[in-house]
Amino acid sequence: MNYQSLKPCSLLSPVPSVMVSACGPNPGDRPNIITVAWAGTVNTTPPMVSISLRRERYSYDLIASSGEFVVNLVDEKHCEALDFCGVRSGRDVDKFASLSMKPMPAEGMRYAPAVCGLPAYLSCSVRQIIPLGSHNLFLAEVVGVQVRDDLMNEDGSLHLEQAGLVCYSHGVYQRAADVLGFFGYSLAKPDVRRRRLAGYRKT
Repeated sequence: MNYQSLKPCSLLSPVPSVMVSACGPNPGDRPNIITVAWAGTVNTTPPMVSISLRRERYSYDLIASSGEFVVNLVDEKHCEALDFCGVRSGRDVDKFASLSMKPMPAEGMRYAPAVCGLPAYLSCSVRQIIPLGSHNLFLAEVVGVQVRDDLMNEDGSLHLEQAGLVCYSHGVYQRAADVLGFFGYSLAKPDVRRRRLAGYRKT
């Protein structure tokens, strides 16, 4: 099998494409949504995530001054809104109003709202800002999580595979893949493997 060399680049794909909502601490600050594809999990205890933003982005100062942001997971229904929030600046347009989307209080946040109607959100408190070059990385602790009711079973189990989440791959938005397995399925007994996978396919 042959390969071709590319110039070194950030080709890690696919990655989650999320809406990050924020608001500054000042009375005149307006809540904003920015699309971020450079977001990731970095630690378990305490739970921590990171996002990377260019210094000139409108949301950068909102997050830096408030010390918080909300990562909202996005479903297929809101994919066009996701794109809009990535190509329009909050300096020029009220994205919540333009998209007829509602900000709602986010668990553990003083200023940053969550985006109502999306599958789930993570409330994030900034612990460190790390200059990297073209982008600065916001390292944050997850202080609150809420998931839409329809993605939770009565037994308390979470079923994000039902959410139709959106991911991003080299300039293209894609559906998150169908369930191919579950953690540890390579070692599961055949009957457990069949039962678990059949359960996912019914969702």
